[in-house]
Amino acid sequence: MSRRRTRRRQRQADVPETAVSPIAQPIHNLPVYDLVDDPQLDRIHQASMQILSEIGIAFLEEESQAILKEHGVEVRDDIAYFDPALIEEYVAKAPGQFTQLARNPERNIIIGGKHICFAPVYGPPYVYDIDRGRREATLADFQNFVKLAYLSPYIHHSGGTIVEPTDEPVDTRHLEMIFSHIKYSDKPFMGGVISGEQAADCVTMAEILFGVDEIRQNPALLSLINISSPRRLDDRMLDALKVYTRARQAVIITPFVLSGAMSPVSVAGTVAQLNAEVLAGITLAQMINPGTPVVYGAFQTTIDLQSGAPVFGGPESQLALYLNAQLARRYGLPFRSGGMFTGSKITDAQGGYESIMSMLPAVMGRVNFILHAAGWLEGGLAAGYEKFVLDCELLGMYHKYLQGVDFSDDGLALDAIRAVEPGGHHLGTEHTMRHFRTAFYRAELFDYNSAEQWQDEGALTAAQRANKKYKQLLKSYQPPPLDPTIEESLREFIAKRKKEIGAA
Repeated sequence: MSRRRTRRRQRQADVPETAVSPIAQPIHNLPVYDLVDDPQLDRIHQASMQILSEIGIAFLEEESQAILKEHGVEVRDDIAYFDPALIEEYVAKAPGQFTQLARNPERNIIIGGKHICFAPVYGPPYVYDIDRGRREATLADFQNFVKLAYLSPYIHHSGGTIVEPTDEPVDTRHLEMIFSHIKYSDKPFMGGVISGEQAADCVTMAEILFGVDEIRQNPALLSLINISSPRRLDDRMLDALKVYTRARQAVIITPFVLSGAMSPVSVAGTVAQLNAEVLAGITLAQMINPGTPVVYGAFQTTIDLQSGAPVFGGPESQLALYLNAQLARRYGLPFRSGGMFTGSKITDAQGGYESIMSMLPAVMGRVNFILHAAGWLEGGLAAGYEKFVLDCELLGMYHKYLQGVDFSDDGLALDAIRAVEPGGHHLGTEHTMRHFRTAFYRAELFDYNSAEQWQDEGALTAAQRANKKYKQLLKSYQPPPLDPTIEESLREFIAKRKKEIGAA
């Protein structure tokens, strides 16, 4: 074994694997990429207003319809027709930026403005690793991914349903998921949205953790309200929306759009429809509780028109993302989109290419809340252990990328340039030594060695290195401290609710 390899491994052994680096939530210091000029963006806005006023959005829940009518919206046969002036009035009531609480205050996050937040994959019923292959997700898998998200300095949020724990009953698994977020991480987390009752349970657990008054000042929950495109909000999502907004907890209003099936095949038509759907949901939220934090959400991809399968990483989706980001900025709202999307079933070249194609526009478009930032496989049907830690390597690169260029005197480094003679080198200058550890991002799971050294060390692929890494992280994980009184109160509430739900 070479001395260089011995020294490198010794340095790695000296770093505690469970230490969570205090790397801050990144600020977008780069120019924001605007795809179109104002006149083109206004055409989409005006098309959305026509959809809202002439074609309408279905609200399939009686109380929501009553709230809309009370505030001047025309509702006929479950379809709501909005005056554009009313939309603009109520959308303007939503804050452009807000803070979400974490149980460790040092991990509170800001959503909106120039701030970017990376959160894990959400919703897969399956998991994948190269040892066991594809299988149904369990509560143990859910907890593993919470731990991995906690340990990554580049994931700022614990997420929500990182995977579906299929070994838990559907009616009560939300209780175990929220408790796992609280127990195994101290980062912010998301609430459940399967029903109004489940949303209420999540609010109660947040109140136990933070206090009732505290979460009315700043939200402790950020929850995903999906619109069933085209142009439809169902009763379950509306019930959850009402619970969260009345408790002043943040919601992400997000249409789920597969262009060609749930919207037109054209980019402009898709964005116009999606924008109308989002604005309708945000308007209802502000009618229920003006000033409640909301996030403009967009989940959009295309389908293969030959097979009907979803396609991830396609260029049309990225054009739509840029347009929705511009619209969110036009309305002064935080924006959610993006992710490490791929249709690949394993951690391979397709997975890497599609993920980069999906993620870079999200960064360049200044998406504020990027869900599915790590772990996504198989079109969202699976969460990959190796994919998760490899995605985190890319998130580290994006953190560095978002810092932009240092134009200070130290950044221009003229003293270092003067100190090196023509034909010399900068390897030993005072400037290089001072910035030795921070000048360049170095991905631990990528190989920079010679072919000979790579062969000598086992010729491991990136996925094989990631397999070793995630196991190492989980083996050395230590949970963040949790107040025993709060933990006991949460466990008592969970036991009580399970008994009530079982009886019902």
